[in-house]
Amino acid sequence: MELTKQTVLITGASRGLGAEIAKAFVREGANVVINYFSSKEKAEALAAELGEKAIAIQADVRDREQVRVMVTKAKEYFQQPITTVVNNALVDFRFDPVAQKDAFALEWENFQTQFEGSVKGALNTVQACLSDMKEVGFGRIVNIGTNLVQNPVVAYHEYTTGKAALLGFTRNMAKELGQYGITVNMISGGLLKETDASSVTTPEVFGIIQSTTPLQKVTTPEELADTALFFASPWARAVTGQNLVVDGGLVMD
Repeated sequence: MELTKQTVLITGASRGLGAEIAKAFVREGANVVINYFSSKEKAEALAAELGEKAIAIQADVRDREQVRVMVTKAKEYFQQPITTVVNNALVDFRFDPVAQKDAFALEWENFQTQFEGSVKGALNTVQACLSDMKEVGFGRIVNIGTNLVQNPVVAYHEYTTGKAALLGFTRNMAKELGQYGITVNMISGGLLKETDASSVTTPEVFGIIQSTTPLQKVTTPEELADTALFFASPWARAVTGQNLVVDGGLVMD
């Protein structure tokens, strides 16, 4: 299915990477659902900027019923089902190496928060859209991961472990849903310069990444957003269950 015919749900899309992904899809002619949890003003401002091809809808992705209602509202607005889901939402986490709890201070609840944000959130969005995708014989699911799974430059324990679980989720869904014409892939970015979550990252960490990356630069949200377009496009029709690392070559997987 061409991008111009797709309706794309992007979770956590009011700002940062999610907002750039929304802009990228609208630029290519897709309908976009800007999901947000608490950033109402930013989400509605982005929708107004993008025009009639975009709508902002509030929902906590961890809440199955809220996700179902959001999907229903989107279908009513665009008069067509959601064909593409980008699971981007980040729940209660910032990339702050100074404030990060170490192995002595971590609590199970820290991990639970990230499991619910990453895996439970993705499960809810996929299940809410799955029947429609199966009916039309087409679906694109793109999960946002991290290269920290392969290369934990900073030990962001709970965040990285949640994303590792999301990779398992990605590959199992790809195995089962391929029969319906649905692909499921992951984009694992490096630390992005910059988003709200990375705004507290120290210059030293950015410097380490820049100096050790073949492209000698830190990846931007706009650059990663382009990869989401690829996975949703006809050019990726034979690609599923893959984890594409987008970090300027820092991790060569």
